[in-house]
Amino acid sequence: MQIDKKPVKNILAVRNDRFGEFLLNVPAFRALKKSFPGAKLTLVINSNLRELAACMEFVDNIIIWENKRHKFSQIIKFSRELKNSKYDLCVILNPAKEFNIISFLAGIPMRVGYARKWGFLLTHKLEDKKHLGQKHEIEYNLELAGLAGAETKDKSASLNIALRSNILSYLGPEEKLVAIHPWTSDPLKQWPPESFLELAKRLSLLPTVKAVIIGGKDELRKGAQVYHGLGDRIINMTAKTTLTELAGILKKCKLLISGDSGPVHLACAVNTPVIAIFRNDLPGKTAKRWGPWQVQSKVIEKSNLSDISVDEVFNKAKEVLG
Repeated sequence: MQIDKKPVKNILAVRNDRFGEFLLNVPAFRALKKSFPGAKLTLVINSNLRELAACMEFVDNIIIWENKRHKFSQIIKFSRELKNSKYDLCVILNPAKEFNIISFLAGIPMRVGYARKWGFLLTHKLEDKKHLGQKHEIEYNLELAGLAGAETKDKSASLNIALRSNILSYLGPEEKLVAIHPWTSDPLKQWPPESFLELAKRLSLLPTVKAVIIGGKDELRKGAQVYHGLGDRIINMTAKTTLTELAGILKKCKLLISGDSGPVHLACAVNTPVIAIFRNDLPGKTAKRWGPWQVQSKVIEKSNLSDISVDEVFNKAKEVLG
């Protein structure tokens, strides 16, 4: 059943998970806004994504609904609030039983999502085949937006993020910054920490190059232990920035080197080249689905990450740096 675009004046799009996954929905959000002229687009997101969402000029409103388990009374209250706002279309981009229920209780007439986690409550649904990793996550998100009747030729995930961060303003214009994100939320995707450390040391010995270690609050202790006392050529910025400040730093960098992680997609959003380190033996977790998108980047993939040498990554970095 096709969606009739004429009555759609108020759209709700849900993607309240980690910031890397969120950024890979930028083309889908854009498609929804452009395909329904005159309609307002409201995003449902986690609170830590507010700054990034505010950088999207095609987003009209933001609602915070954390990706966690809520009490039934909270679900009822939130559903009533949404019902009062009279949304015509809801697109649930990250499968969630809770939001399938909420969109149904809110009386939103057109509810689009994946056929799982109580998908019977949706009016339009797709089989979720993402775990097969047959195409990029951005393409999967656009496929779901397409079920809602939304299309776009502009598949870029770039954001108009102002260079707000003055944290690295003391650096000279001749210095080349290389960002290194040595962490991952999944141990299966972790290049050995000692390899990242050795890489940072070797990069810092190159003329005019400084390595900038980045990471979130969860990596603060590890960053302090590993990247302490290494001299002024390696700058540890772990847990010292907001997401938009981190975007500003990445915008100043000539390169980001990282495993499969959110900063890869943030670097792509500000058009900074990436060297991404991936395993290629885990369906649904390879660079084909999660790799850098539409930016001049390089992917190094092997079935065993320990087989990727520091020399291999270092030489790729020198190629990018010229």
